[in-house]
Amino acid sequence: MTEGNAQDQRPADQVLVLVARPGAARLDDELLAQVAQPLAMFHAELRWLEEQGRTAAEIAFSPPPPSHYNPRSLEDRTRRTLMGQPIDVAVLPLGGRRKKLLVADMDSTIIGQECIDELAAHAGVGEEVAEVTERAMRGELNFRDALRERLRKLQGLPEGIIDEVIEQRICVNNGAEVLVRTMKAHGARTALVSGGFTPFARHVAEVVGFDYFRANALPTRDGKLTGEAAEPILGKDAKLETMLALVEEMGISTRDVLAVGDGANDAAMIEAAGLGVAYHAKPVLEEVADARIRHNDLTALLYLQGYRRDEFVAD
Repeated sequence: MTEGNAQDQRPADQVLVLVARPGAARLDDELLAQVAQPLAMFHAELRWLEEQGRTAAEIAFSPPPPSHYNPRSLEDRTRRTLMGQPIDVAVLPLGGRRKKLLVADMDSTIIGQECIDELAAHAGVGEEVAEVTERAMRGELNFRDALRERLRKLQGLPEGIIDEVIEQRICVNNGAEVLVRTMKAHGARTALVSGGFTPFARHVAEVVGFDYFRANALPTRDGKLTGEAAEPILGKDAKLETMLALVEEMGISTRDVLAVGDGANDAAMIEAAGLGVAYHAKPVLEEVADARIRHNDLTALLYLQGYRRDEFVAD
């Protein structure tokens, strides 16, 4: 395996990305040699994305013909080599990696909570609603029906609870602001597309710096939640439609999109995006995603695009 700007006979067109969780794992020379060994005959080239702490690197290579090569198999084999260490692995095309549009789910992706569960906790039905949420995210329930069922249990909650939950319970996930700022600094647009509710999405979009947001309305009457779902409900199909509308508006291709989410409701946009990422996600979403982030924060999505650590925009 070469390091730096080696000139290979065949140009690399695939890349194996490794991102170790800071403070918990490290990409030392022995580990990298083990990972790179199956790629040695394919003009493998090591490139550091974060060398000081040795937490992020990529190996560019020229794969064999498709009949002898499967990216998911290489990813799984690499995970076995890592023997359970908290290191994320992705095998991706090398070309066109830096995306022009980020489309992100909100609940349990950009923030660490499910907003409807937090509202339900105030209504004294938190566990009951959380169970329905979990089943919907696993793809066991129709999202629209599950949303209506959960909202009915919130009927009569005072409208002021929304601001209270936002202030006391909603926390942005680590790396979200750096992800958005860095992509915007390099010319990308960013969109928050949520099956949650507009008051929460508006707040999160403003705090994190998204250019655009879309979510479900949360109807109120006489200062209280009605417990009804407002149409149109933003579910799986609507998320995809929103992404496609932004693609058309920008005059780009779906290949230029990075989409990230955690549950079944995100599957359609994840499958359609040029880079679909399952972030600490349910198995149903991991199956259709191009990359799976299980150990790191949202800055891992920058490494997947080939950004170096010194290119991150923190402020």
